[in-house]
Amino acid sequence: MTNQTAEERETIEQILGLNEQLLQSIAEGDWEVYSKLCDPTLSCYEPESRGQLVEGMEFHRYYFEYGKPASARNTTLCSPHVRLMGDAAVVCYVRLIQALDDAGKHVTQRFEETRVWQRQDNVWRHVHFHRSASA
Repeated sequence: MTNQTAEERETIEQILGLNEQLLQSIAEGDWEVYSKLCDPTLSCYEPESRGQLVEGMEFHRYYFEYGKPASARNTTLCSPHVRLMGDAAVVCYVRLIQALDDAGKHVTQRFEETRVWQRQDNVWRHVHFHRSASA
């Protein structure tokens, strides 16, 4: 965070905080929080969409309604990077998810994620993401 104003640093911290809330809502299966943070026209590419661009919230709602959050789960963001572009921000990072499998063995999943946030009426909304599972 070099050559940034205090206002830019504050905005970056705000965006990272919102991104953490978003990931926490996913981990906890909290549709109410997730849907408040996301724009209704959210778009994405993710492993679950099998290479297709998904638009809107219904695709995601299914996982909240019929998926079950893991009981023991820890999420770590590695080297998050935020780029501010006026009323938009791009957040890139690697997300590690530690959990227990059905046999009680520790497993770690790794995802490369890019999330786009847009300021709409002075409120930041999540508008697009791309998530790739790493080998």
